[in-house]
Amino acid sequence: MQEQVIAHLSRDPLLASIIPDIAFPDYGADNTDVYFGLLESITSQQLSVKAADTIFKRFLALFPNDYPTAELLVDTPHENLRGVGLSNQKAQYMRNTAAFFLEHQLFEKDWSDYSDAEVVQTLSSIKGVGKWTVEMILMFVLRRPDVFPIDDLGVRQAMIRLYKVESEGKAQYQQLTEIAEAWRPYRTYACRYLWRWKDQ
Repeated sequence: MQEQVIAHLSRDPLLASIIPDIAFPDYGADNTDVYFGLLESITSQQLSVKAADTIFKRFLALFPNDYPTAELLVDTPHENLRGVGLSNQKAQYMRNTAAFFLEHQLFEKDWSDYSDAEVVQTLSSIKGVGKWTVEMILMFVLRRPDVFPIDDLGVRQAMIRLYKVESEGKAQYQQLTEIAEAWRPYRTYACRYLWRWKDQ
């Protein structure tokens, strides 16, 4: 798989110029818990990694075995969630997520039966869960290989720098989308290379 991905992405000469200097963006420990991933993503919105980690650990400590089952989370008093550092909105979004998973029996779903678009459509119906959040779930939890999160600021900044993009607004989005077309069916990997390159 690794050789196949690198060979395909290296057809793009500019992407090929950064690939040798960056470790292949593999995945860590196996985790396909979409519900848990959403709670973690909601916590991390608009926060530094360090702050988000601290708050999420405090949040998990509210529950037996550090796991916020949906049944327990919907019954957790709002002030308890606020007490671990979650904002008013995020506390509500967490409970919305738990209620949505229970109501739609999503714990029993096999996400491999869903296309990327269907996953986005289903999960972005939860108030507080936007398209970008679901795209991160697709990339890092469900490990879908061909996700292009154009609304991610880091991806856009890296592409603008590497490809010397000067367009703005809608024209910029269109140009970036066209550049990324060459990366199919491995756009997830290309974006992960770009993130790492930008952070070097």
